[in-house]
Amino acid sequence: MVVGGGVIGLSCAYFLARSGCEVTVLEGRVMESPNCSTGNAGMVVPSHFIPLATPGVIGQGLRWMLKPESPFSIRPSAKLALWRWAWQFYRACSPSRVKAAKPILRDLSLASRTLFERLAEEEGLEFQLVQRGLLALCKKEETLRHESTVVDQGRVLGIDAEVLDSKAVNVLDPGVTMDVAGAVYFHQDCHLNPAAFRLELIRRLEEMGGKVHWESKVTGVEHAQGRVHSVSTADGNAWHADGFVMAGGVWTTTLGEQLGVSLPMQGGKGYSMTLTSPRQLPEICSLLMEARVAVTPMGGKLRIGGTMEIGGKEGVINEAKVRGITKSVPNYFPEFQAADFEGQETWTGLRPCTPDGLPYLGRCPGLANTFIAAGHAMLGLSLSPISGWLICQMVNGETPDVDVSLLDPGRY
Repeated sequence: MVVGGGVIGLSCAYFLARSGCEVTVLEGRVMESPNCSTGNAGMVVPSHFIPLATPGVIGQGLRWMLKPESPFSIRPSAKLALWRWAWQFYRACSPSRVKAAKPILRDLSLASRTLFERLAEEEGLEFQLVQRGLLALCKKEETLRHESTVVDQGRVLGIDAEVLDSKAVNVLDPGVTMDVAGAVYFHQDCHLNPAAFRLELIRRLEEMGGKVHWESKVTGVEHAQGRVHSVSTADGNAWHADGFVMAGGVWTTTLGEQLGVSLPMQGGKGYSMTLTSPRQLPEICSLLMEARVAVTPMGGKLRIGGTMEIGGKEGVINEAKVRGITKSVPNYFPEFQAADFEGQETWTGLRPCTPDGLPYLGRCPGLANTFIAAGHAMLGLSLSPISGWLICQMVNGETPDVDVSLLDPGRY
């Protein structure tokens, strides 16, 4: 029984079904509901080997909070959980913890990229995988110099990247005009259509005999003697299974409380818009580094997204944050105008952010038949195949291909 029909839960269900398990997925929303698994930037990013919690990020965040259109904010709240999370985040922003996190994020990302390739090429899933790298576009020379240090760190870890000047950037992707000082080109990154990937997982899961029950929100967990026996849904049904995977995104925290495990997470709200007829269409996905905005071609469309609102309410749109995204695009792509975004539908979703920037992936403490797969923050899509594969290995009693000791769901 997999609780959660987002890309993490569906990836777990896919690999479990492929290994011979009889799998049922319970998801509280309707199938067509917009969520983090469909409205994200669609990037697969080995370049993101530095966790969200890193030295210097708090100071930058405090400066950004003074600007309504900035890419970061924390929604004030009297809830103790938010302040406890903030303290845990502060403690995680240490050089030693970041140093320890980099190799595991590298290993997860590269393994996940390989699985995306296999899913597309060997298993026939169709989700528009494009393997042309990613450009970290820098408007300022100062930013480019800083990002060059990331290249040096990445090379030590086996991340293939190079620094390009403005001329080389425009030669690399001539279909779009860019006004930048330069960029870091991460060769191993790629992009895809996240909605198509999710639908393909559902299709193939059902072909293998798996079942997905929509509008089945899990509200309770019944466990005793070291095992979960059933979960209950809002409609009053009880669902029994031999094993359980809790993959409900940020809402997994509530399930954790019922299971007796602390899984601190805060929703990091993000926004995106998709231009159906963009003025220009790049072939390579990019990050606008100073603005913290992601730009991804998806077929003939162009998705643009960003911001991180910690503690944001689901479904509520902060227009200032949206303006910050749309105003940044013409600074890097001068052929675009702010008017291009007028009347565009805005998607919003809550990314499940852990205090240390690492997901929860592994067996639930004290429960032999229950596993946690949540807390991937901005890397949910990127790390979904490897998360599903590792959970499948653990469920089947195999040694995981990647060392998951730092991802222990019981670490808090």
